[in-house]
Amino acid sequence: QGPKPAIRFRLEGEAPAFQDLVYGWNRHEVAHVEGDPVILKSDGFPTYHLACVVDDHHMGISHVLRGSEWLVSTSKHLLLYQALGWQPPRFAHLPLLLNRDGSKLSKRQGDIFLEHFAAADFLPDALLDIITNCGSGFAENQMGRTLPELITQFDLTRVTCHSALLDLEKLPEFNRLHLCRLVSNETQRRQLVGKLQALVEETFGNQIQDREVLAPAYVERIILLRQGHICRLQDLVSPAHSYLWTRPAVGRAQLGPLSEKVDVIAKRVLGLLEGPDTSFTQDMLNSKLKKVSEGLEGTKHSTVMRVLRVALSGQLQGPPVAEMMVSLGVREVRERIQKVLSS
Repeated sequence: QGPKPAIRFRLEGEAPAFQDLVYGWNRHEVAHVEGDPVILKSDGFPTYHLACVVDDHHMGISHVLRGSEWLVSTSKHLLLYQALGWQPPRFAHLPLLLNRDGSKLSKRQGDIFLEHFAAADFLPDALLDIITNCGSGFAENQMGRTLPELITQFDLTRVTCHSALLDLEKLPEFNRLHLCRLVSNETQRRQLVGKLQALVEETFGNQIQDREVLAPAYVERIILLRQGHICRLQDLVSPAHSYLWTRPAVGRAQLGPLSEKVDVIAKRVLGLLEGPDTSFTQDMLNSKLKKVSEGLEGTKHSTVMRVLRVALSGQLQGPPVAEMMVSLGVREVRERIQKVLSS
């Protein structure tokens, strides 16, 4: 009628010494320090110590790589292998990851869970890359390595017992590199197009005046033009990039303080967009835009660019005007410039 008993592992003799592949020779006297350890709890479930030994044996594990906090439990596990008559695997205990300030990573921080990084739109490959980059095990550290490259280059003999400092402030840059790699692959780029379409719908919804911004060709063009400038795909739906998906409410009232020649600038830009050829490149537009400034007495080219940037995006800062125009396309640029003239 009383509580069910737990099952303990009766220890006999000294724990064997073992050579850890990172920390060298070790031995922990389990019997003297802990006594007979529980291997089956009163609810019938095994403890980690028994479960990992049985599981690793039946899976044919040859090398166990785990955190250094399990180093003191290894003698206990070796005694279990010995009692069961099984050949133990080799053990390598890896140094722990620490915060940049040297403090321990803690669940209480809240931002170290995989769910946090997934919700923040960080790629799994980028997270794996930064973790391996801040530790040891490689001839040299370099950013942007893929999983196959990490597997090929990893050398267990190069792992040291020093804890590694994890600087997550560098994660956006790691993510930028891996995002560029996805963009360069046609199949993965199509997947990014689908994800960005969903993000645009979710972020802007009824604010979208022209559903053509959701067309795959347009979304793909935006991704190709902005790659290298963004760290996460969701950066493309930030306020700084809202002009790509919605038309800004900009008229003479907003542009007047920038220049007295708003109408002249607008008409000249519409003029350079006339004609059957609508496939402009950034270099071609940069050359044409310089001509817009010619003959505008008292108006610098930088002022002309500022007027156009605000007219197209509603913002004083952003990508080069030529890139904005290529991103939006000739039809949309005409629409926004004509809106300024009619306001």
